[in-house]
Amino acid sequence: MFKNENYILIFRIIEHGDEMIAFMVTMIYAFVAYLALTVGGGNFLGYWSVEEIMMGLLLSVLVGIIGRNYLCKSGNYRMLNPLRWLLIIVYALGPFFIAMARANLDVAYRVITGKIRPGIVKIDPRLKRDFSITFLANSITLTPGTLSVDVDEENNYLYVHWINIPMGEEKKEFADIDKVCGSFPAWARRVAE
Repeated sequence: MFKNENYILIFRIIEHGDEMIAFMVTMIYAFVAYLALTVGGGNFLGYWSVEEIMMGLLLSVLVGIIGRNYLCKSGNYRMLNPLRWLLIIVYALGPFFIAMARANLDVAYRVITGKIRPGIVKIDPRLKRDFSITFLANSITLTPGTLSVDVDEENNYLYVHWINIPMGEEKKEFADIDKVCGSFPAWARRVAE
């Protein structure tokens, strides 16, 4: 009788394995975020107090229970790969930083001279996953002079408000993606697909 109960317990754990993985992933991310936000407040490891660690674990378990179905909805754990996180860091410190610096200078020039020709254009980034579309849309929005306005969820097209549309670009079905957002789609594909 005791052995049968153990087998039933094992089958229940296997049956709910995806939920457990989602819980653990959500809890670990919440705990790391908590530690990052509370660094420097104590003497444990030189950065946290024991009370902060205990409170962080408690809050992380609660967040894991509540948020497991939201943060790991698809059951796809591709973004847990450390190489992808390294790519995000390389992207943020390299191409994204350079594009943002150039865009800041361009917007400053356009504000001073008044040479703007704003409008909304449609781009086809040829991305398949929701996360890569979100990654691209956020990159575009964070860059001065462009703003992601809408996403066509059926075809994954992005509608972008652009501060200076070159002549003739508004007549095309799709704007030249290199002019709108440069290498951002390639990086979104590398990181998130």
